[in-house]
Amino acid sequence: MIPPVLYFIIFKYLPMANAVLAFKNYNVVKGIWGSPWVGTQYFEMFFRNPAFATLIKNTLYISFYQLIVGFPVPILLALALNEVKSARFKKTVQMVTYAPYFISTVVMVSIIMLFLSPRLGIVNTIAGALGFEAINYLGEPGMFRTIYVLSDVWQTMGYSAVIYLAALAGVDPSLYEAAKVDGANRFQKILNVDLPGIMPAAVIILILSVGNIMALGFEKMYLLQNPLNLSTSEIISTYVYKIGLLNANYSFATAVGLFNSLINLVLLLVVNTIARRASNTSLW
Repeated sequence: MIPPVLYFIIFKYLPMANAVLAFKNYNVVKGIWGSPWVGTQYFEMFFRNPAFATLIKNTLYISFYQLIVGFPVPILLALALNEVKSARFKKTVQMVTYAPYFISTVVMVSIIMLFLSPRLGIVNTIAGALGFEAINYLGEPGMFRTIYVLSDVWQTMGYSAVIYLAALAGVDPSLYEAAKVDGANRFQKILNVDLPGIMPAAVIILILSVGNIMALGFEKMYLLQNPLNLSTSEIISTYVYKIGLLNANYSFATAVGLFNSLINLVLLLVVNTIARRASNTSLW
């Protein structure tokens, strides 16, 4: 356990002390601890920023959209695979759905752009053959969120389903035998045996997902952005990068990032408390 514990201490816990940068006017010469205090100046700057409401709205909208669509899909995939009798077919489906998880973000974005290109993309090529006009999908602000979420679900559903398949493998076989004796059909077995069996794992994953509701992936979002879809694609993490890091305003970037992390912490605590009271399953 020593290597992973050291990793978290050195790269996760010790850097938390530098969050004090959010309350200081950072000076490169004086360093983090020698820079003068400015209190909550950078938080107030962020809250008064005209883009604040849009950033919060976009971040929450895409996050909850991703959670609502992405959370049940791996469960349904795992339940469906659990009902497959052919081992070869089951392994093939697992491999096909699991493989996209290993595609890098840059390659994934390139695939999306190539598929949805207005001139040469396969989607518009098929639509043109059917008599429809070409659409610049990534240039439509209203379509950006759906493209982002569905591509993410496609890429991660196979990996996420593995957890539920492992939970299903641990269900007591006698429960299936009892259900069969009681005359339960396949759907009733899923409803009364499979779902309760994976519910603890599902609750834990839901808690962790809500705890990361504000932590959308920066790389993919930034690479998919363009001036046409910026009204719906600009989120807190991309804003921090552009305003805080590219302009070397490190104190402001730290303040916005700290605000983001605090929101995630509050959501995690609230959802964990609700889950513990509702299902007796929680992180602690």
